[in-house]
Amino acid sequence: MDTLSPLLPREKMLRDGVTSLTDEELLALFLRTGTRGKDVFTLAKDLLQHFGSLYGLLTAELEAFTQVEGIGIATFAQLRGIAELARRYYCSGVQEVNPLENPNIAREFVHSQLAEEEREIFMVIFLDNQNRVLKHSRLFSGTLSHVEVHPREIVREAIKVNAAGVILAHNHPSGRAEPSKADRDVTERIVKCCKFMDIRVIDHLVIGRGEYVSFAERGWI
Repeated sequence: MDTLSPLLPREKMLRDGVTSLTDEELLALFLRTGTRGKDVFTLAKDLLQHFGSLYGLLTAELEAFTQVEGIGIATFAQLRGIAELARRYYCSGVQEVNPLENPNIAREFVHSQLAEEEREIFMVIFLDNQNRVLKHSRLFSGTLSHVEVHPREIVREAIKVNAAGVILAHNHPSGRAEPSKADRDVTERIVKCCKFMDIRVIDHLVIGRGEYVSFAERGWI
């Protein structure tokens, strides 16, 4: 059996691109070194198994890390820093690219903003007539399972910034992104209200834990 080299993820990335790396290899690339009795690949594998996924690992609290032998504050800080760097990357990216030309940026941005929230939050991204982002706002906050949304408030904010279009987004703290009937009903009301003021509703993204649903992709908008 071949022995894995510590440089393998880096070499593989340079040869095949970063998307070719598995979760274990990508994590090992960041960790760089293992702990006593564990090489970096074993450590990466154990961490992913313990926390269930990269998402579980990068959102875990310090207390959870103390239950893993050989892992301390330094590793916790490093992984939390990686998560925050990714969040800021998508936050800056959505301001610099056309979200219609690169819809992944918009999806990842709202996911980075909403996926960890314990209450339902309704966010709106406002676009100009060139589909550039003017601003994004968390307009409504709710409970664990409900958020009250007022379409006229969305239109009012759009008019303030002279927006030509909007992307809607909200989270499901339960983790399941499948839209409810209430989600579809409120979206229909928003679309009608915006259409009256010649404002396009481009999409409504429902964010769960590691998953999303796009109304536009399903043909609902």
